[in-house]
Amino acid sequence: MFFYLAETQPGRGRVVGPSIQGMPDPRPSTLLILGASGDLAARLLMPGLGMLLAHEPKRRVQLIGSGVEDLTDAEWKKRVKSSFDSEGAKGPAVTATLKNTKYIKADVTAKADLEGLLAACDNPPALYFALPPAITEKACAQLAKIELPDKTSLALEKPFGTDERSAKRLNTLLLTIVPESRIHRVDHFLGRSTVLNLLGLRFANRLIEPMLSNRDVESIEIVYDEQLALENRARYYDHAGALVDMIQSHLLQVMAVLVMEAPATLRAEDVRDQKQLALRATHLWNDDPSTSRRARYSAGSVAGRKLPAYKNEDGVDPALGTETLAEVVVEVRNMRWAGVPILMRSGKALASHRREIIVTFKAPSHVPPEFKTLKTADRLRICIAPDEMSLELNVNGPGDPYVIDRATLKADFNPGDLPAYGEVLQGILDGDATLSVRGDAAVEGWRIVAPVLKAWKSGTVPLDEYPAGSNGPKSWPTGAAEATPAKR
Repeated sequence: MFFYLAETQPGRGRVVGPSIQGMPDPRPSTLLILGASGDLAARLLMPGLGMLLAHEPKRRVQLIGSGVEDLTDAEWKKRVKSSFDSEGAKGPAVTATLKNTKYIKADVTAKADLEGLLAACDNPPALYFALPPAITEKACAQLAKIELPDKTSLALEKPFGTDERSAKRLNTLLLTIVPESRIHRVDHFLGRSTVLNLLGLRFANRLIEPMLSNRDVESIEIVYDEQLALENRARYYDHAGALVDMIQSHLLQVMAVLVMEAPATLRAEDVRDQKQLALRATHLWNDDPSTSRRARYSAGSVAGRKLPAYKNEDGVDPALGTETLAEVVVEVRNMRWAGVPILMRSGKALASHRREIIVTFKAPSHVPPEFKTLKTADRLRICIAPDEMSLELNVNGPGDPYVIDRATLKADFNPGDLPAYGEVLQGILDGDATLSVRGDAAVEGWRIVAPVLKAWKSGTVPLDEYPAGSNGPKSWPTGAAEATPAKR
């Protein structure tokens, strides 16, 4: 049985830029990309900027790129145009930015070079560190010695440190440069539209909000399975792995939005306060890292593409024992969620692409015995990118009225108007930190996974294997409830 909930007022509530909603036009700004000759800038940052400029034709952005590579003015503008064209970005703001953009070769770990870059900025600069973490930290150490232009902001890619201690040290350094409100720790996984969709579903529906608690919820799963394999990222990924790359950062942020209490407003400080309270209450299930699991893919085939075993991929050091699939079970120990296992899972080279939240509800306390056995529990599924939801219910289906069938209610959420990095850059340039990870939240992420990393390093948790193109190791239990031993 299937029902579909159509949007009754298409276009209402779409996430758009300030100039589109009739608010004051955004002030001119400067985006200074450090590491602009690299892959991140060409593949994600500049296409995202192009879409933002196309969406907000009155926005004016001075784009300055910097890197160690020698690029002429014509070569740089060709790169920028190619990135803009890859998303079909056009319009007066796109044209203006492309006309005035410049590239400056610089060593960002040298104080004099950084001073030269800042002097080239015509507006309050947003410095985007499209650099390896170690280089970013060295550059920030030099910035701390420089008198910066007024309203300078910083944007950093994950990982934020390598453990709890280093994350605290990095936070201390950053706060000597600019205040927390102008530090953007970028997590592009949750765009503004997705955050608002989750908060709207939870807090704007009287039927759903009371059900999302330990009174009615049996377990929660937050899953990001992808068919992509290493894809030439060994230099970073082989030292990070699935746990650090996805769970420690992205999936913990998804969980925080899902389980947090209602913020007083949707302003950045209120949303981030509630997310932080949820993260502070989060601990490993039973305080036991052995409830975690790790595995890496062996040779196989994904979507018709043959893949070698991970340990045989170019640039991989098999001795590191890096996992490509990780599962961790946590509990949010507060009044609302205590006792509910929350499984977070992410992996590469798997059979299908899954990016979803699954909330499994408890079985009814009593079902009349005349009804046939229930097939499964009621479930709420929330898919991310594209954002949609389905509510799977037990109902009397056609035919024998004593047979309980399944019905699915589906609804599509608002997709938003910008790609993930367009929304990220919009927030950075407008000084809106809603989508950014606050410093204390970055520290909590490392605190939560620290016992797991220690157990894995010591070999307490075995490194399993799964064929590329499968759903993971056959020996692993399925679902959060099956994966959690009874609480001590």
